[in-house]
Amino acid sequence: MPVTDAEADVLIVGGGPVGLTARALLERWGVRTLLVEKHGELSPFPRARLVNVRSMEIYRGLGLADGITAAAFAPEYGRIRFRDTLHDRDFATAAMVGVNAPVPESPVTGVVTSQDRLEPGLLAAANGQIRFGAELVGLAEEGGEDEGTGNAGSTGSTGSEAAGKGGSVLATVLDHRSGREVRVRARYVLAADGANSSVRQRLGIGTTGPGALADFTTVVFDADLARWCADRPAGVYFTPHGLFAPLYPEGGWAWFAPTPDDAAHADWAALVSRALGPDSGVPVNVARVQHWTMNAFVAEHFRHGRILLAGDAAHAIPIVGGLGMNTGIAGVHNLCWKLAGVLHGWAGPGLLDTYATERQPVAHRTLRQAVTNTQLMLDVQNRRREQLQAGAAPSERIELPWSQRYFAQLGLVLGVSYESDAVLGDDSAAPVPPGTDADAGTEYVPTAGPGHRMPHLPLAQGRSTLEAFGEWFTLLTPDPACWEQQNATAPWPLRIEPLPHEHLDACGLGPHGALLIRPDGHVGARRHDRPAGGAALRHALAALTCATSRELS
Repeated sequence: MPVTDAEADVLIVGGGPVGLTARALLERWGVRTLLVEKHGELSPFPRARLVNVRSMEIYRGLGLADGITAAAFAPEYGRIRFRDTLHDRDFATAAMVGVNAPVPESPVTGVVTSQDRLEPGLLAAANGQIRFGAELVGLAEEGGEDEGTGNAGSTGSTGSEAAGKGGSVLATVLDHRSGREVRVRARYVLAADGANSSVRQRLGIGTTGPGALADFTTVVFDADLARWCADRPAGVYFTPHGLFAPLYPEGGWAWFAPTPDDAAHADWAALVSRALGPDSGVPVNVARVQHWTMNAFVAEHFRHGRILLAGDAAHAIPIVGGLGMNTGIAGVHNLCWKLAGVLHGWAGPGLLDTYATERQPVAHRTLRQAVTNTQLMLDVQNRRREQLQAGAAPSERIELPWSQRYFAQLGLVLGVSYESDAVLGDDSAAPVPPGTDADAGTEYVPTAGPGHRMPHLPLAQGRSTLEAFGEWFTLLTPDPACWEQQNATAPWPLRIEPLPHEHLDACGLGPHGALLIRPDGHVGARRHDRPAGGAALRHALAALTCATSRELS
């Protein structure tokens, strides 16, 4: 066996928000991680601009939500505005529901904040080893039955036999500071290295979807725009001349526009001044310029043996609607408890197959929604052009081609439902409420059906049900004594929480029933009434963790 320079349970490739979130989640589970990032530091560019409600729920569980909110914009910035130029009045506006104000469906509120403000807090949230300026240049799976082909199944997994207890991955990492190659052995690799993922390309994993849509440029600049925007704050101002976004509460702006043909010789300050509008007369001081490609695809496979794709490496989502980074955060929240279970021995390796089974359909739905968002934004601009060509006054407003709640997208953000081996069938006759189809995107109707995110409901002492979940399984039941008499449930981490009787109808439970909640907050099983036999809970935990006597021995 080759000599190695470092070892880890999980090697994380990529130090963006998804990789950093995975590092924090895995550390909570006691999993040793090593994160490598090819760049020498965290990105100085603002990039993603929105942390949505579901991501804030995840960060609340990590104890990070208050800090993120403190560094973010005030809630009134949770709005988009459409203007002919930045110094004109709005001809349309829409709220980002769940960001501009609290919603009853969650105990937290999303925020408008720049990615470069989010990442330092994520970096500080864990102590796991991290190496900047370290690029993965080689990758090989070792260990007989642990080697996967990457060709099994439409869900993108290689089967549970591809991840036995004895295998590993040997990675070669180039340290750009020293010029030395370092060999790292890990039980698993989590690739969160972006839309141009070198890991995905090394594995030969293809993608489906439109692919590269267009080339864009982000210009970070300073200018005094307060007289046009202070009384009508927004997280995004859409104009026909590009998108303007305030970067930080204390100042700074970004301009997003298609990359010009002669970008290498562009006068960026002049271009931003022209985009602000004729005769704006505002001095523009350009700080940074970044060129990037808007991609739209989903990887054909999310798993290749012991290597798993996450974030933009697995799914690149267009920026309109702020869904990309948040989809990646929810994805690693789904994955990390499963990795921990396999590594700690209370889950079978087949549980990792459910990552792709559950998250790949979500990625496809999210991509469709983002494409729809983009088309609707273009529709707004076309309507405005037609209005002005028809002789309308510049102050005249137009009706948006979506409902006021459209950009909430809570049906997609909170209404995600999973069907996999990690979700057990329902013995309750409770109907699934109408409007819970995640494809609807906009409307969210809470339901405690198996596979769904457990709804936000009040518990004792003003706690939310969502505060009962963490690095353990949670049994919510109106009759804890009935379920505490079950046989021992070791080795699974489990907590039993009393559920107030007033929630029985909403949860589809009888007076002795129970909901078994997975560590990611999704309902793993629902039992309408008292357990059937003394080992019912143990059997349920074994089933939804794909555990067998072999794995538990």
